[in-house]
Amino acid sequence: MPTTPAYAATSADTPLAPFSVERRAPRANEVLIDILFCGVCHSDVHQARDEWGGAIFPMVPGHEIVGRVAQVGEGASKFKVGDTVGVGCFVDSCRECPQCRAGVEQHCAFGMTATYNSRERDGGAPTYGGYSTRITVHEDYVLRIPEGLALDGAAPLLCAGITTYSPLRQYGVGKGSEVAVVGLGGLGHMGVKLAVAMGARVTVLSTSESKRQDALALGAHDFLATRDGSVFKSHAGRFDLILDTASAPHDYNAYLTLLKFNGTMVLLGIPDQPLPVAAGALIMQRRKLAGSLIGGIAETQEMLDFCGVHGITSDIELIDIEQINEAYDRMVRNDVRYRFVIDTASLSKAA
Repeated sequence: MPTTPAYAATSADTPLAPFSVERRAPRANEVLIDILFCGVCHSDVHQARDEWGGAIFPMVPGHEIVGRVAQVGEGASKFKVGDTVGVGCFVDSCRECPQCRAGVEQHCAFGMTATYNSRERDGGAPTYGGYSTRITVHEDYVLRIPEGLALDGAAPLLCAGITTYSPLRQYGVGKGSEVAVVGLGGLGHMGVKLAVAMGARVTVLSTSESKRQDALALGAHDFLATRDGSVFKSHAGRFDLILDTASAPHDYNAYLTLLKFNGTMVLLGIPDQPLPVAAGALIMQRRKLAGSLIGGIAETQEMLDFCGVHGITSDIELIDIEQINEAYDRMVRNDVRYRFVIDTASLSKAA
């Protein structure tokens, strides 16, 4: 097994540091990928610091991976050496349960195998993610990156892109839809770009007035500063769909009043504590409160192809791997517009 340079957290309270992992040569129907870029997701911080519990150390984070196929295993037919590909949040699932058969493998009844901080299904070895120079994945869980997209900006599409695309598609957003996006971070800015490309009229809802110009520059048609509580009365019943990307505690009931009759608010962020929901906020206007988790392989490919047609990538700050601990601290302070992406060529120098 070839040794691969990587960066890992060895415990919840130590900085990420140089590490090495063994990547197997591709077995039947697998591909070995040379990683070029890897996005940095806020969930990387949560897991590397064991804020969600159940962390497996040492941990090599990273599930927004873009690279090129370096080798294909026997019987692999979907990709060839040199193809530009991506790997998202999971690398396997049971393949047999109703959800897997329906193409929503992220909801596998027996649990998807996450790209990192998880265990392989055939033996239980830990999975290691994209803060590394290579990864071996079954071809069924690999995505094709469309030509013409900047590869560094395409990396966050594998998580932030599909997380926002999926509910927009599932709830039928199209021309004339009134869509609100709560929060303008890594998820929120992708929600704005995708909803605008689908033809929706998009409004950003943020507690920070300073985000107004950024929201409009990204293509939003309107901006509401929600720190002024009067906006919830003056814009009541306005939106067909609200994408709620905020993880900070906030009043779901107030935002639900912004929905039209039969409208839907979809939760994408996960606050640290459960938040109360009044039954009347849903019942009186037949409003719906839903949740959404990334997307299956087919829908993720659909999202990538959509982004290829519309020229959509994430707005990023490209970093070397030596900057990862600083990047984590900056993410916690919301000091990034809007996604860090690691240039994995820097790993060969740092490891």
